[in-house]
Amino acid sequence: MKNSCLTYLSLMLFVQVNAQTSIDTIRPSKTEVVNPIHKVDFNNGNQCPERKQGGNPQMVNGYQVFNGSMDGNRQVDPQIAVGGDYVLEGTNSGLMIYDKKGKFVQGVSQKCFNNGIDPKMFFDVHNKVFVFDLWWYYDAAKTKPVNISVSETSNPTGAWNIYPVSRTEEVDGGGIGYSKKWIGYSYPGGEENTFVLRTADAKAGKPATIYHFKGSLGHPVFVQDAIDDLYFFAIEDDQFVIRKVSEDANGQPYCLVVSQKPHGLKYMDYPPQSPQKGTEQKVSSGDRNPKNVVYQNGSIWFSQAVKCKGRSAVQWHQINATTGKIIQTGLIKSNASNYIQTTIAVNKENDVLVGFQEVNNNSFISPRFAFRKAKDRLGTIREIVSAGEGKGATDGVAWGDYSGSIIDGDNLLDLWTIQSMANIKGKGETVIVKVPFKGK
Repeated sequence: MKNSCLTYLSLMLFVQVNAQTSIDTIRPSKTEVVNPIHKVDFNNGNQCPERKQGGNPQMVNGYQVFNGSMDGNRQVDPQIAVGGDYVLEGTNSGLMIYDKKGKFVQGVSQKCFNNGIDPKMFFDVHNKVFVFDLWWYYDAAKTKPVNISVSETSNPTGAWNIYPVSRTEEVDGGGIGYSKKWIGYSYPGGEENTFVLRTADAKAGKPATIYHFKGSLGHPVFVQDAIDDLYFFAIEDDQFVIRKVSEDANGQPYCLVVSQKPHGLKYMDYPPQSPQKGTEQKVSSGDRNPKNVVYQNGSIWFSQAVKCKGRSAVQWHQINATTGKIIQTGLIKSNASNYIQTTIAVNKENDVLVGFQEVNNNSFISPRFAFRKAKDRLGTIREIVSAGEGKGATDGVAWGDYSGSIIDGDNLLDLWTIQSMANIKGKGETVIVKVPFKGK
């Protein structure tokens, strides 16, 4: 009788565990194999016209600052990735490479990488490669390819492989992330809103299997810890939701919900548009949904623009990646100004850089950043630093539409940010800032 009871209990436990697994496990809805477009080097054997902009390194308020894109596009969408002793910069107008001192190296338009806009990028600290995406919805075939480009080495001037993944129902650019094993991409539009592929295949220029998932798993995370699992983060109603993609015994990816908890935060509404000097035209402040998310030392980190007492403020968070519990939250706000278009970077010591822009009735859109050391009191940030001053009012609501902040992939200590600023015509130019932590 005793053995029968134990057998029955074991069977019930097996059924419950497997029922839970079947409910909570999300499997890919379909797969496809995509053959890469191979580029012999960054400008494809000198076939791509050079796009030369930026540079002009200088010290501003004690920090190394140099110019990135200077096209004067109001929707710049600036991004950077740092590694291999290079800085790769991407905008809606093209791509450029600088050395870490701010000297221009090479530049091309998006046409050299199969076209596209809304770039997101990173330097994979595990596989030592650069990765970025470009979404192209003007293609005649209307396949709206997402071009995932991966360098073969840590030298971005060298060979690249481009994987055009067809997303016919995509309606806007997406977000990108990585782990030791995976590259992940999420986007709005259609039934399938997420896909992943293996970094090793893309780095080697092999045909890559693309695993598509129905629905959105959240924003892909920059997983800087040396783990295979790729994490995703989402704000869903009043909850923070953490998911991860793992690989089963058969080498197939699957997704599990790690944590789903109410955040309980006071400020979580979308930010209002922000005023600027000399005009009634207001500008977009950004989004409460993060534009980049970082996994560092077992925590999820992100910043967001939120409504705070009628203005746009920047809020940042550290969340336990296993339990979903908020470890610390900070708020960068002003009773007289607006802080917009924010991104975050975190180094291996848990030092933090928050990049954003400032604008108000008496100023134009200007680049800013603030940082904290891991030893600082929880939830606090040090003084706001100016990296330049805007010179004119922009003529439309859409601005940015985001910024970029990233870890130095070589020493995993220094942090970098790229921010837009309004030039005298009110158009967007960019500045790149290095915030050193190495040796400090």
